[in-house]
Amino acid sequence: MLYLDKLLVQLAYPLGLSLALALMALLLLGLGRRRLGGTALAVAIGWLWLWSLPAVSDAVRLSLEGRFANQAVSAVPAADVVVVLGGGVYGAPRDWPYPNLGPAADRVWQAARAWHAGKARWLIISGGGMPWQGDRRPEAEAMRGLLTALGVPEEVQLSEDRSRNTRENALYSAELIRAQGFERVLLVTSALHMPRALATFRAVGIDAIPLPADFEVMPEPSHPLRWMPDAQALVDSTRALKEYLGLWVYRWRGWAAG
Repeated sequence: MLYLDKLLVQLAYPLGLSLALALMALLLLGLGRRRLGGTALAVAIGWLWLWSLPAVSDAVRLSLEGRFANQAVSAVPAADVVVVLGGGVYGAPRDWPYPNLGPAADRVWQAARAWHAGKARWLIISGGGMPWQGDRRPEAEAMRGLLTALGVPEEVQLSEDRSRNTRENALYSAELIRAQGFERVLLVTSALHMPRALATFRAVGIDAIPLPADFEVMPEPSHPLRWMPDAQALVDSTRALKEYLGLWVYRWRGWAAG
């Protein structure tokens, strides 16, 4: 089921959907349906072009990130525990000495900042691995090493290394939170991911306080280049659409609070 979900999601993204429409157009053209085939091809190109525009990419990401203030950790209230979600550090093969940091590694830095600022004594590190990645260290293990290097003592770090998605992040972290008797929770993840993560934690009874990191969209002057297709803009748009699609699916399944 996990593989099927991933496949269906890929087909819903701009690149996957545009390629599917382009293949459909070729089939229709081959069958002599020139008008219908031409329309499908035009829609495929237009859809891909739209989400490749930096101005569009920034707008759709800001619609998620703009729900939260980009503030210093000193401005957030104290809590019992900081929960930091995986997605920023890659679980490396077991014979590699160090993991690779991903674009969202600011999540780990933010958790370390919060601990050093005295916002919570404990940290829960949530992140497992995917079955198709082979025998790799769980992401929680990789994050644990990075947090230790950032000066957070190992004895205050609680690992949750089973989760494979945001739903499982919330379920398994909630088990630890309740087992330890924690009441006030600071939730750290990327600002783009925070709406879905926060709704998912609230659906399992954890009314966490958001502490977003990894804000991406910055004020940009108006420029013609922002209306020219860009490969990175397509990647960024896809990640934002993934969050909207994920939030819709989670709410439909009852996994996210409305």
